[in-house]
Amino acid sequence: MMGTSFPTVLERTRDGDASAFAVLWHEYQPSLLRYLRVTASDAAEDVASETWAAVATSIARFDGDETAFRAWLFTVARRRAIDHFRREARRPSIPVDPVALGCAPIAASGVDPGDTAVSRIETEAALELIAELPPGQRDAVMLRAIAGLDVAHAAAIMGKRPGTVRVLAHRGLRTLARQLSEEGRTVTP
Repeated sequence: MMGTSFPTVLERTRDGDASAFAVLWHEYQPSLLRYLRVTASDAAEDVASETWAAVATSIARFDGDETAFRAWLFTVARRRAIDHFRREARRPSIPVDPVALGCAPIAASGVDPGDTAVSRIETEAALELIAELPPGQRDAVMLRAIAGLDVAHAAAIMGKRPGTVRVLAHRGLRTLARQLSEEGRTVTP
């Protein structure tokens, strides 16, 4: 969370300051991408790009605080993911492996590739488990736990009542805890 600097960064972004937009992107892109990896799977990065393009073109019309911005961002992302799946249904595409093209990502200098790999495997494993949940539970867990939205904003995005979202998130998290305990993993708060 950006806290007290958010209003200033938002105003600078509205005025066209690219560095202020970059601050928003750096703050929210990781959680947005985690959310989209579960909801849009292989198209997560494409949908994230479409989301940020939509945010950039309409941020002047946004009015609210940081929590409202976060809810607005994830609402845009969810709609872009739905649009993506509609397009895919009309015109399916075949993804190409970046390694086959010779453009696989390179590790940043000074970062242990082993640590990066272990962290990525753990994150990907958690996201895979979340992706296996029923759609309502999956969305509730992603919006509440990964996106960090409160119940009211998650409910508005999902088009459900707050109590329903609480129940869906609780059931989803309980299912995940059960799956992890069956695999012999420990659940850390």
